[in-house]
Amino acid sequence: MISFIARLRDLRVIRYGFASVGALAVDVGAFLALLAAGVLAAPASAIGYSLGIVAHWLLSSRKVFHDRVAGKGRARTRQKALFVASALAGLALTTAIVGIGDLSGIDPRVGKLFAILASFIVTYLLRSKVVFQRERE
Repeated sequence: MISFIARLRDLRVIRYGFASVGALAVDVGAFLALLAAGVLAAPASAIGYSLGIVAHWLLSSRKVFHDRVAGKGRARTRQKALFVASALAGLALTTAIVGIGDLSGIDPRVGKLFAILASFIVTYLLRSKVVFQRERE
């Protein structure tokens, strides 16, 4: 049983899931606070997601893809730019889903749940295959 748990800990997608939960806490916390403050749903979602991006970079680069983080210099700058691009793809998807849902009369919190799932899938694929790809030999 202990070896099974150790193997799960080593699975990148599991670590990514935990990093996403941490970033999601930042995202949703800000989203709900902004909604409570009277901010419209789509901008509140965008701001929350943006704060989550920062949290996700810190967690992803240190705990998920630590073995694939580029060294300093041009390669690291490129990797950060690709990370931001993947985050912007997730942000656009999240904002669109919440905004369209809100315009359709769907509770923004329900829209946010669908957006969370869609964004998780899209950003994980982008980050694992493009942003933090293995060095070419």
